[in-house]
Amino acid sequence: MMIRQDGENSVDKKALQINLDATRYGTFAEIGAGQEVARQFFHVGGASGTIAKTISAYDMAFSDAIYGPTPRYVSRQRLYQMLEYEYKLLIERLGDKRAGKTGFFTFANTVAARAYNHPSESHGWLGVRWQAHPRAEPNQIIIHVRMLDKENLQQQEALGIIGVNLIHGAFYQYQNPEKLIGTLLDSLDTDRIQVDMIKFTGPDFHYIDNRLMALQLVEQGLSDAAMFTADGEVVRADELLYKKTVLVERGSFRPLTNTTQDILDCAKATFLKEPKVMGEEAVVLMEITMQNLAAWGGPGGKIDHTDFIDRVEELGKLGHTVLVSKFAEYFRLGAYLSRCTSKMIGIAMGIPSLIDLFQEKYYNNLDGGILESLGRLFKGDLKLYVYPVKDEKTGELLTVQNLKVAPNLQNLYDHLVENHFIEPLEGYKPENLSIFSRAVLKLIQSGDAAWETMVPPAVAEMIKKGRLYGYQAPFTDR
Repeated sequence: MMIRQDGENSVDKKALQINLDATRYGTFAEIGAGQEVARQFFHVGGASGTIAKTISAYDMAFSDAIYGPTPRYVSRQRLYQMLEYEYKLLIERLGDKRAGKTGFFTFANTVAARAYNHPSESHGWLGVRWQAHPRAEPNQIIIHVRMLDKENLQQQEALGIIGVNLIHGAFYQYQNPEKLIGTLLDSLDTDRIQVDMIKFTGPDFHYIDNRLMALQLVEQGLSDAAMFTADGEVVRADELLYKKTVLVERGSFRPLTNTTQDILDCAKATFLKEPKVMGEEAVVLMEITMQNLAAWGGPGGKIDHTDFIDRVEELGKLGHTVLVSKFAEYFRLGAYLSRCTSKMIGIAMGIPSLIDLFQEKYYNNLDGGILESLGRLFKGDLKLYVYPVKDEKTGELLTVQNLKVAPNLQNLYDHLVENHFIEPLEGYKPENLSIFSRAVLKLIQSGDAAWETMVPPAVAEMIKKGRLYGYQAPFTDR
C-alpha cells in the first residue's frame, strides 16, 4: 500500500486554488458514481468562477443521443466522445465572449462503480481537455482507474479526489509530467484506487513518449503493470486481452536472441494446438519485470529510461506487444492475466526459470509457501511451456522430463508434469541451445562480431544502427 499525504496537496486546497483562478472555466460531464468531481469544486466555494456547466447523462438513450452510440459505455471510446462533444460545445457557446482571458477546459468521466446489481470489478475512464493559455490549442490527458473500495460511497469519494488531482495536475504541472503522475494519488492510497493507463496528447506534450509515462505508473507505484502495442500505443490490458487467449514470454530482451525467438515460436506452435485455443488467434505478450529493469539500471536500482526505450523499440519493431510489470512471482502474473481474460493462458519459459519456480526460498512471504504459490498459479486455465537448456559445464540437455527438483518437491513436480500443467517444448533448433543473452551482450560490448549470428537479422541491424546496449563496432570496421 502506498499512502499519499494531504498537507498542502489536500483535495480541498487544490479545488479552491482552481476556483480562485480566474483564467480557468469549463464543463464537467460525469457518468457513474455521481457527480463527485464537480461536487468537490462546489463544496469548497467559488465554483461559479470555474464551472460553466455540469451534466450527468446516466440513461443510455440520453447518453447516446448526446454523444453518439458506443458498444461499451465505460470505455475509452465513450470518454473521447464526451470530451470532444463538451469541449466543442463550450468553445462554440463561450469562445467569442471569453477567449482572450480564459483557458477553457472540459473534464469527463465514465465509471462503473460498485452497486447491488453490479458485483464485477469497478473501474472508470477519466480525462481532461484544456487550454494551457487563452486561445491555445488544447492538450489532453486520459487515465484509466481501478476502484478497489468495497462500498459505493467510498468509491465515489475516491473518484472525486482523483478527478481533482488530475485537473489540478493538468493546469499547474503539465510541464513536468512525471511530477504530475506522482500527484494523482494525493490524499489516496493504492488500496483504494490504482491508475493502470495514462496518455498525454496535445501541443505541450509533443515531446512525450507515452511508453515512458506508462512506465512511470509502475515505477511510482500507481499500478502493478502497464502495456503498450508494437506501434507504441498505450493500452489497458482489459482492452487488448478481453476474451482472448494469451501467450506470454518473460525476459530481459537485452537483446532478443535466437533462443528467445525459438522459445516463443515453439511455445506458440504448441499453444495453438491446444483444444481450447484451436481456431483462435492468441495475443502474444513480451513481459519485462521492473526487477529486471532495475538490475540493469543505475545506482540504487534507478531505472535507465534510455535502456528501457531501446528494449521496447526492439520488441516493437518485431511486432510485439510489451507488458511491464512488478510481478516477480509467476503466480502474480497469472492472476493479473486471469483478471483480464477468461480464456486459456500460456507462459513460455526456459528450464532455468522453471528451476527458480521450484525454489522454496522465494515464497517465504506466503503463509502456504510454495504450495500456495503453485496453487494460485494453476488456479485458472494456465499452462507452462518449457524450453530445454544445455548445461554450459557438462553439455547435458536438461528437459522437463529429466529435471530434478528438491527431493521433497519431486512428487509435486511430477504430478504437475503428468497432468500437463507443465508441457515440454519440441521442435526447437539445437543450435540455439548454447546461446545465452548475457554472453551475447558481452560480445556486443567487446566488438566481437560473432554475436550477429546469435540474434535475428532485424535485431542485429537495430543494434548496429542505434548503437544499442553499449555496441562496439568490430575492430576491422574501426
